[in-house]
Amino acid sequence: MTAWTSLEYAVVDVEGNGHQPPDLVELAVVPITAGVVGEPTAWLLRPERPITGFARRIHGITNEAVAAAPVFADVEKEIRSCLEGVAFVAHNASVDLGVLRRNLPGWEPTEIFDTLKLARRLRPERLSYRLGSLVAAFDLAEGLEQRPHRAGYDALVTARLFTLLAVHPDGGSLDLDALRDLPPGGDDDPPATLF
Repeated sequence: MTAWTSLEYAVVDVEGNGHQPPDLVELAVVPITAGVVGEPTAWLLRPERPITGFARRIHGITNEAVAAAPVFADVEKEIRSCLEGVAFVAHNASVDLGVLRRNLPGWEPTEIFDTLKLARRLRPERLSYRLGSLVAAFDLAEGLEQRPHRAGYDALVTARLFTLLAVHPDGGSLDLDALRDLPPGGDDDPPATLF
C-alpha cells in the first residue's frame, strides 16, 4: 500500500471569459506536498475576447481588472513549472483539464484526481456535490477572505476537500489505490461548461 501523501499534487481552478471555448481570465494552483496544503499561486490573465456579462456576474472579474494583465503566453512557463511532474486535482476536472490542454500543447498530468467523483464515491450520503455545497457541509472556507468562483478561493477549498476525502472516516488515511478506484461508469459525467 502506498500512502496518498507520497505524491505531490497541484490543485487547479480556472475562470473563463464566458465564450465557448473559453479564454482564461484567471488560473490558480495550490500545491499539496506530503499531505500539507500550500499557498495558492494565481494569475489574472487578459483574454483575447472580452469577458461576457454572464461570466462577470459569476466570478466578478471585469474587463477593466484584466486590461493590464499579462496574456497567457507571458506566464506560460511559470504555469508549466507549477504543473510539471505532479498529480492534477480539480473539482469536475474535465473542465479545467480541457482549458489547460488547449493552452498548454503537449502538457499531460502524471495522474488526475477529480474531487467531484471522489466525493460522490467516498461521501455517498451527501445530497449535493457542488463545490459550494461541499465547502459549506465540511466548513472548508474557514479563514478565507476571497469569494467563491475566484480561482484562488476555489483551488484552495478544493485542496482542503481533497485532503479531507483522503482521510478515512475512522481517522486513518486512504492509500493511493483507494483514491484511484473509480466505480464502473465513474468517468461518464456529462461535460460541464466554464464561465
